[in-house]
Amino acid sequence: MSSTETSTATATATATGSAAGTAADEQAAAAKAVTDTAADVAALGAGLDALDTHDVERTSISRILLTKVLPPLVAIVIVLLLWEGACLAHLKPSYLLPSPLAVWDSLYDQWLQGTILSTIWTSLSRGILGFLASVVIGTPIGLLVSRSKLVRAAIGPILSGLQSIPSVAWVPAAIIWFGLSNATIYAVVLLGAVPSIANGLVAGVDQVQPLYLRAGRTLGATGLRGIWFILLPAAMPGYVAGLKQGWAFAWRSLMAAELIASSPALGIGLGQALENAREMQDMPTVLATIILILLVGIGIELLCFAPIERRVLRSRGLLVARR
Repeated sequence: MSSTETSTATATATATGSAAGTAADEQAAAAKAVTDTAADVAALGAGLDALDTHDVERTSISRILLTKVLPPLVAIVIVLLLWEGACLAHLKPSYLLPSPLAVWDSLYDQWLQGTILSTIWTSLSRGILGFLASVVIGTPIGLLVSRSKLVRAAIGPILSGLQSIPSVAWVPAAIIWFGLSNATIYAVVLLGAVPSIANGLVAGVDQVQPLYLRAGRTLGATGLRGIWFILLPAAMPGYVAGLKQGWAFAWRSLMAAELIASSPALGIGLGQALENAREMQDMPTVLATIILILLVGIGIELLCFAPIERRVLRSRGLLVARR
């Protein structure tokens, strides 16, 4: 091989090596840029997570008492003072407007007689059973109305109309249909609670983004699986609101039914006790029974529905998670 050919080959090899080295350098630089970008994105995500994460310290007992317990106690004291002031001012005779102490004495007498717990349980058991039956009936109706335009056009306005009818209006008809029996009471409860639960679920489904349903279908969640795993969880805030309203309607309907449909065979619930006190013109017992009805309603709200609502809202980032 001549010297010229040797020089040419050497130059070609050198150029090839330089090109290969340049390409390798470019690939290494590109890989480093991708790595740096990924690191930057990860750091940005960590920063956003840090902003979204609220390091909430454990709330002290004194703060809980100050923010949660004290305000309702102050409100109760104010009401009692105004009530006692109205009695002292003789706005009404004492047999029409008894003092808070007289009402307390009535509650204490019922406690000593051993009737107060049985009366509360009679109404509470009916209310719980009627509400659960309303959930079983109202939930499929709400799903059907929310998923079918034809069904919504047919019975959607009827549900809204039923929800606007006072519960007491159903009592005479229920007595004619079923007589003085538990069936009458449960029929009134169902007619009062089912429309509220169904309408609440419809409102919740209407707020579900279509993207969730399409993603569920893509993952194979169709039919009942789509309803159970996608639709109901997404509609849970509206559904819980409907359940709360359904319980309120069920409890009011129950009291209306017990007030009118009274019979010894039905036992004595809070509504029946209220009617008995009215017939005897016993105003302290009337007011005491009204207070019991109020306390049961508040207790169910605080013990059952408030925790469920907080959990649902917290799972969607609408409440700050607290330890």
